[in-house]
Amino acid sequence: MSDKTATRWQQFRAQLKNTYRLVVMNNETFEEVSSHKLSLLNIYLLISSVLVVVSILVIMAIVFTPLRKFIPGYSNSIEEVAKIEAAENKLGDLEKEVEAQALYIENLRKIIYGEVETAEDVQKNAAQKTVDSIKEVAPTERQMQLHEELKLEDVGEKAKTSKKANFVSRDVPLEQLYFVTPVSNGTISADYKPEEDHFGIDILTAKDTPVKAAADGYVFLSDWTLETGNTIGIQHSNNTITFYKHNSALLKKVGDFVKAGEAIAIVGNTGKLTSGPHLHFELWHNGKPMDPKEFVIF
Repeated sequence: MSDKTATRWQQFRAQLKNTYRLVVMNNETFEEVSSHKLSLLNIYLLISSVLVVVSILVIMAIVFTPLRKFIPGYSNSIEEVAKIEAAENKLGDLEKEVEAQALYIENLRKIIYGEVETAEDVQKNAAQKTVDSIKEVAPTERQMQLHEELKLEDVGEKAKTSKKANFVSRDVPLEQLYFVTPVSNGTISADYKPEEDHFGIDILTAKDTPVKAAADGYVFLSDWTLETGNTIGIQHSNNTITFYKHNSALLKKVGDFVKAGEAIAIVGNTGKLTSGPHLHFELWHNGKPMDPKEFVIF
């Protein structure tokens, strides 16, 4: 340190130690009201203390009061994370609704243009998925048995030389008609309750069980809906209609004539209004729903 620099530092230290007197006087009488002994060091300490106290008060106001929300860039991380999670959940729900709506529109388009998915299409798609998959999964014994049943049924239909039975509309009491049980070895899990908009019965049965036509008739509906999944509707004689809902696959298309007891679908778990493999069966007569248990033996 040079002599000149040392001299300036000594002068500065000396000035800090110099004392001054602050006198407050009456302007008119020049009477001394008060006096205070001050130094530059005391003034620096006082100003620094005031700045520190003010800074602490401002920081506490920001941290512990709602004022923090008005400061750009400052936010409550917990609230932001909760909002982001809620937005992601809502986006996921919207994506599912869009996918379901797109699938419904695609099935409706197929119905309009006559591109209804048949049992052969289902088998082709299943075969294609098996080829594309890395590991080939062998069919179960139940699936092989069902496949053989369907093949025998097709052979039997082709072997018939007689024409289809006459489809005549008759006006007879519903009690005099005979209906085939839609599924074998089923248990009724939900009864007919029209007051709850449940216009049929739910029948629990094993997955991949064939669904049979309750009587002779023409298929007027073979489609997929968001609520009931793969659904088939059959128009019978005597102004009678039956519905078979929540199927995993449809074996008949619109316009097909089916015989009583003929396989028309496969039991499944499709649609929003289902929680497990079962068949929802409805029986309508003259435009009104009827309790199937009163006319079909289950």
